[in-house]
Amino acid sequence: MNPSSLLKLRATMPGEPEVDHPRAERLSGGNPRRDTWNVVDAPLVAGRLYCGVWCCEPGHWFIEMEPGEHELFTVLLGRCRVHAAAGGFEEIGPGEALYIPAGFRGSFEVLEPLTKTYAITGAG
Repeated sequence: MNPSSLLKLRATMPGEPEVDHPRAERLSGGNPRRDTWNVVDAPLVAGRLYCGVWCCEPGHWFIEMEPGEHELFTVLLGRCRVHAAAGGFEEIGPGEALYIPAGFRGSFEVLEPLTKTYAITGAG
C-alpha cells in the first residue's frame, strides 16, 4: 500500500470476504457467520495495524484482548453489546463507536445483523 493512498471503507465492500465462526469453546449463543474484509495490514513501530469491514450474524461469544491489542470500531448497520467479565455492558448502534482496551475480557453479542469498520493494533 502506498503511504499516500486513501482507503474508503463501505458497508458493502467489493470482493470476497474471509469467512469464519467463533470457536466452539467461546460460543455463548448461536453460531454466527462472520465476514471480514481486512484492507489494511501495516507494520507499526511495535506491532501491526489492521483495518477493515466486518459483518456478522446474531450470536454471542467470549472475547479476550491480548496484552497490547486495542480495537476501535464504528457500527454502520445493526446493533451489538460488548459485555465486561467484571459486569456491565455497552450497547452500540449505527453511528456509534466503541474502544476496547488491551487485556479486556468479556463477551461480544450481536443483537441484529451487524456491519462495522474496525482498527486493531497489536503485537504482530
